[in-house]
Amino acid sequence: MALVRIEVLRGKSALYRRPLGHAVYEAMLGANVPLNDRFIVVSEHDSENFQFDPTYLGIERDENLVMVQITWNEGRTIEQKKALYKAICDGLAKSPKVKPENVLINLVEVKKENWSYGHGIAQYVS
Repeated sequence: MALVRIEVLRGKSALYRRPLGHAVYEAMLGANVPLNDRFIVVSEHDSENFQFDPTYLGIERDENLVMVQITWNEGRTIEQKKALYKAICDGLAKSPKVKPENVLINLVEVKKENWSYGHGIAQYVS
């Protein structure tokens, strides 16, 4: 019940990109995402296709910005979401050493009937 998209500037090594998904997945487990619900896409973009404001809301960002978008089922509390944001930042700070000001997170909440994990079946409502 989660689909994660992680966007970074092109040029990061596999050793840098691989722990990005791991950190987000581990944080999601703490927000009651089911075990093994790991569907993560890490995409790299050229600088002309990776645009952001380096000082929006007074936060100093640089070219090491990591954008994380999680689409998941609705229903979590604000406290759970805040804990998720912190856990993602903490995990990314450990590996691959992303500064917290370079982590942008967006949640997209959907109803359970908006998922099919295969076979053309809505597994969560069938």
